[in-house]
Amino acid sequence: MRNVLVLGGTAWLGFEIAEQLLASGDAVTCIARGESGRPPAGAAFVQSDRRSPDAYAAVASQSWDEVIELSYEPALVQGALDALADSAKHWTLVSSVSVYATNTDAGADESAPLLKPVDLNDYGQAKVAAEQASQKALGNRLLIVRPGLVAGPGDGSDRFSYWAGRFALAGEGPVLSPIADDRVVQVIDVEDLAIFIAQSGKGGIAGVINATGNQHALADVLALCADVAGFTGELVRASDEWLIDHDVRFWAGPRSLPLWVPKADSAFAQRDNTAFHAAGGELRALRQTVQSTLDAERNLGLARERRSGLSRSEELELLGQLSEASPGRNHRSWDHNAEEE
Repeated sequence: MRNVLVLGGTAWLGFEIAEQLLASGDAVTCIARGESGRPPAGAAFVQSDRRSPDAYAAVASQSWDEVIELSYEPALVQGALDALADSAKHWTLVSSVSVYATNTDAGADESAPLLKPVDLNDYGQAKVAAEQASQKALGNRLLIVRPGLVAGPGDGSDRFSYWAGRFALAGEGPVLSPIADDRVVQVIDVEDLAIFIAQSGKGGIAGVINATGNQHALADVLALCADVAGFTGELVRASDEWLIDHDVRFWAGPRSLPLWVPKADSAFAQRDNTAFHAAGGELRALRQTVQSTLDAERNLGLARERRSGLSRSEELELLGQLSEASPGRNHRSWDHNAEEE
């Protein structure tokens, strides 16, 4: 039985990692403030503020077969390394594909240039700094996992879940979409990512691995979401230029069309994942991820306020503007109240 320490383990990915470790027979300890909840049943929990001077007092004297770090904050990453690096046989740092300097080279692998860690308030640059500090402290005991877009129930970013939820909410009504024929999406189910992290540590795998999904045309992903949601309305497509001119943001965040990126950045979701598959990484069918995401969306409420995406009223207003600007389209106002659930 391995003795594994998860630095976190109470929120979405960390919780899933802890569950997978427990399922594989490991003894799991999670250390966190506990503000996001508690770890899964069966894991030991050390409640601690990792910013405090004695944050690791309860765990530093033990020997760990595996330590898993999910943070990107420099103080937290360095503090854990100072306290625990010498007592860890293997260490996994969960990084991000956001560390890469450019998104213009389709098929780029783990050797692609990284950002320079100058502004550590920037997520990508802070992850680079975390990687560098971990490599310095751990050498060949370190595995760096760089996930791409992660999806599944519990995703607080609302990026992937927006589409399944929106198609279900719209029903027979219209949905605004980017023109997505030449755009690509890579998505990895949170459970698949957690399984890979748990198994890789058990196997002592070291180095750097992009943990990204296989490439899918964005248009195909949207069609799959619509099919799973039972959507029978009209998909109204708008160009990059029109969306940007009307203050529709891309990728994530308020007033956005999630997963869409302008053509200049379209290689963002085309990272090579050969190393992931070679290391034993497996990906479930995308339909399965869409279905579980939609089930969670229905439980949360399809019309709820989201961190990413357009509100239904924003979307219908934009659809009206697009209709007025498009000769040959049926110029009418969409009935917002008739479609809310």
